[in-house]
Amino acid sequence: MGKKRKRERGSIHPRNKYSDNPPDFGVLASLYPSFQPYVFYSREGKPRIDWKDFNATRELTRVLLLHDHSITWWIPDGQLCPTIPNRSNYIHWIEDLLSSDIIPNSQEGNNVIKGFDIGTGANCIYPLLGASLLGWSFIGTDVTDVALEWAERNVKNNPQISDLIEIRKVDFEEELTEKDMKNGDKIKNYHGPPILMGVVKSGESFDFCMCNPPFFETMEESGLNPNTSCGGTLAEMVCPGGEQAFITRIIEDSVQLQQSFRWYTSMVGKKSNLKSLIAKLREVGVSVVKTTEFVQGQTCRWGVAWSFVPPSKKIISSHVASKNVLTFMLQGIQRNFSAFHVLQSIESFFHTNGATCKLNAATFHIDIHVAMSNCKEILKDIDFVDQSNDLQFRITVFEQIPGTLLIRGSLKPGETSVPGLLSSIFQKLEGKLRNSFCPQKLSNSDHV
Repeated sequence: MGKKRKRERGSIHPRNKYSDNPPDFGVLASLYPSFQPYVFYSREGKPRIDWKDFNATRELTRVLLLHDHSITWWIPDGQLCPTIPNRSNYIHWIEDLLSSDIIPNSQEGNNVIKGFDIGTGANCIYPLLGASLLGWSFIGTDVTDVALEWAERNVKNNPQISDLIEIRKVDFEEELTEKDMKNGDKIKNYHGPPILMGVVKSGESFDFCMCNPPFFETMEESGLNPNTSCGGTLAEMVCPGGEQAFITRIIEDSVQLQQSFRWYTSMVGKKSNLKSLIAKLREVGVSVVKTTEFVQGQTCRWGVAWSFVPPSKKIISSHVASKNVLTFMLQGIQRNFSAFHVLQSIESFFHTNGATCKLNAATFHIDIHVAMSNCKEILKDIDFVDQSNDLQFRITVFEQIPGTLLIRGSLKPGETSVPGLLSSIFQKLEGKLRNSFCPQKLSNSDHV
């Protein structure tokens, strides 16, 4: 049972506190009476919370930070409420980058690692986690008075780490309005508050910067997901041109700052943006680019990191496409369809063609066993070489942002298949799902 859980949660960083021990809502409710009203039990007796209730998600974050990290924390209504396991993944990935030998280690002696959090928000989550978990020092920046006030308050309420964190105001006289954001789809160049240039002071140097950028181009887009409520203000959620414009500005700033940072990093919400951002990084002449995937529950994000520091040794790209793991995205899914509808449609597709399916609604995956005769039924118009053994694989559905799902298929450990067989089946499945859930996106296939 333990091994099965580890496989399902394999994309969570192994050093993440919640990798093998996810939060137990029942235990937390018994220890923290303020959390108890938000916990209910399923028919199977499992403790749950309503993820659509902002008060429930905020209280969960508060008790997790207190219980697991000894951090006292709070945010006012409407501010972005972070999920602790997901944010911890990002911290540990940066830890991996800093400890690797990809670029030379410029640290001398036992100097404290210095981080720079772009848009720290009222929650100030990255500085709080980085300081408490790893003893890192941080500068956290923001532009709104509410974010700055509550970030300062969250730092001061934790004297054990407060000396490690500075909150810095970004000077910006223009006020972002919803009217500006409604024109976001027409604007591709960032024109918001300063990000790095004009905020980093002369002579300052850092080991890394990190950022949870505004993922959306309009406030309407940010509210499409009816299944979650993490809050979030206009400044936190929305940027004209979306995350691509925001991260592109970070790249442009990094060109001027060069080796003032050992590593520049950002989270990315849309996989389709990752390709163009990497192309931009190659264009400006960075020495190293690294990417990763952050998976927590049914949410999938990506991380991108780059450096201008010359690498320690010649790097052989680790981005090699695996024939045993395939993905595609479904974008523009209509509001009346959820990830579970897509999961059921996948099950129906294979079951109709004679395959054996085992659906796990809790982890949003389906284990599929396809006999060779079933493969021939699915691929009627394609000739392929028979293989003696049946095909066994898993398909998992991840939510990226509202209206966008990532579908990932992977062979079971130890399984092999005829070259191209799994990808051919996956292409058939993709066509079926696009026709059913996002017909207008048929021309925008995004395979990896």
